[in-house]
Amino acid sequence: MPTPTSASIRQQLERTVGPAPWYWKTFPAFRSAAGQRFAWTHHGEQGPVGYVVSLAPEQEPNKLRLALNTYCRPFVVSPQCLGVWCPEGRNIRVVCFDPDQLEAFDLAEIAGWFKQSSDRIYAKTAPVAEFEVPLGLGPGMHKIEVPAELVAVDELIVPTSYKAMSNDDPAFALFVLYLQAGLVEVLPQKWFTASQYQVGKQWISRAARDQESHRIFGECFGAGTFLLEEDGCRLGEWI
Repeated sequence: MPTPTSASIRQQLERTVGPAPWYWKTFPAFRSAAGQRFAWTHHGEQGPVGYVVSLAPEQEPNKLRLALNTYCRPFVVSPQCLGVWCPEGRNIRVVCFDPDQLEAFDLAEIAGWFKQSSDRIYAKTAPVAEFEVPLGLGPGMHKIEVPAELVAVDELIVPTSYKAMSNDDPAFALFVLYLQAGLVEVLPQKWFTASQYQVGKQWISRAARDQESHRIFGECFGAGTFLLEEDGCRLGEWI
């Protein structure tokens, strides 16, 4: 299979969602089942709502429906629902919201709230569905229970830190969630070790699959854009 071009990878990377708040401009625009268009807002890096990214209808920007803390990543659940995944303790939490059901709230309601809480998602209405994937899973394929509301999503690539037993073991992994199939594939990044990188200062912020070659590419903060080998675990090249 042909190797994707650097230009193609860079174009696709621009559209790849990264974590709140740093990559909030990559968050998906969407329209709800009722026809409402929703927009994201980043509330800056200072003050009681620093680093918060919120969601509100375009016509009611002051009536927030959802607020995301650091490391959250939203994704569209076909056709009109919104999913969010984030780290939650030693798990990956995946939730699904119906935007038309979300109760409105004012920005003042969450002033300082995230700073006092370990929660990463704030909404006054509960998700329509959610599940968790434990980060302790070993390499390879595992079965997971996926709610019916989320099976419309084909694939979700989740970069996450990974417990390394030594400086030469992978310190990061990609959890590839095949939601339609009810499976997760754990791909330890064999090239990303504490002996080779500054873990913490450098980290894999986002990843996606090339549409033509089906190889995974991504961005390593502090290092650059990478393309993996076909096994999804070894570094192929820097872009």
